[in-house]
Amino acid sequence: MPEDPIAHSELAALTRRFEEVAEKHDREFGIIKSDLTAVRLQVGNLDQKVEALSSKIDRNQAQIIELLTQLVGQRPAAD
Repeated sequence: MPEDPIAHSELAALTRRFEEVAEKHDREFGIIKSDLTAVRLQVGNLDQKVEALSSKIDRNQAQIIELLTQLVGQRPAAD
């Protein structure tokens, strides 16, 4: 049975389209993967900043409590 040139042409066209779409998806996946990595780094940096801020707030609260504790029992100066 002779080969059908139209069928081969259609098959070649479909193969090219499939390969083009596959390449496009690979590029888009790479971009998404890169963006995800960047987001993870930003979240990590933000997490460190929140942790540092939380520590600073804890220190400030401790200082406030210490100062208020020192003030308890003191009478204001009489004028």
